[in-house]
Amino acid sequence: MVRSGFAGAVVRGMCGAALLLGLAACSTLNPTAPHLYTLTPRASVAAGPKADWQLLVETPAAAAGIDTPRIALARTPTSLDYFADVSWADRAPNMVQGLIVQTFEDSGRIVSVGRDTVGLRSDYVLKSELRDFQAEYATPGAAMPDRVHVRLSAKLVAMPRRTIEAGETFEASAPVRGRSFTDVIAAFDQALGQVTAELVGWSLSQRVRPSGS
Repeated sequence: MVRSGFAGAVVRGMCGAALLLGLAACSTLNPTAPHLYTLTPRASVAAGPKADWQLLVETPAAAAGIDTPRIALARTPTSLDYFADVSWADRAPNMVQGLIVQTFEDSGRIVSVGRDTVGLRSDYVLKSELRDFQAEYATPGAAMPDRVHVRLSAKLVAMPRRTIEAGETFEASAPVRGRSFTDVIAAFDQALGQVTAELVGWSLSQRVRPSGS
């Protein structure tokens, strides 16, 4: 089912199996790769003392509707669609994980930080859940989404004890300020930038110590 908006369409997240099989046959003759997007939020973390502990950042957990490269769109609080012909360059949780690591590094306030997949020893692990990561319609029946909503729940876990030292939820909404799809991406940048800045500032403000202390 195709709906109008943003120079093309918004497609429902679930399509009929027969339609998918028909499209698969056509795609070999006329392949059309989606436009890929990534985020580069400018998250500004307040100055402060440097943390003398090492941190690994896990990939955020997420529901199946968000744990995908597709760019999510919610018309109502209980529905989830996706923009057509566009995609994130990676699954949304992977992309958010990389930007959290980058924000920690850019702050200059931590001894060492990296993705948990590198397999290095750390004093703490940052576990999180990406609960909202979609464009939304504030007005039912509107022709375009009004805002982007990002919500991330985080916990600092001490290693090797694996005890939760602190937990918090971070949330931001940013308005879509134009009628093109790039304006939607800009709103994602703004909302995620606010969330990552608050998350990193909060993490670095915790009174935690290296595991050997």
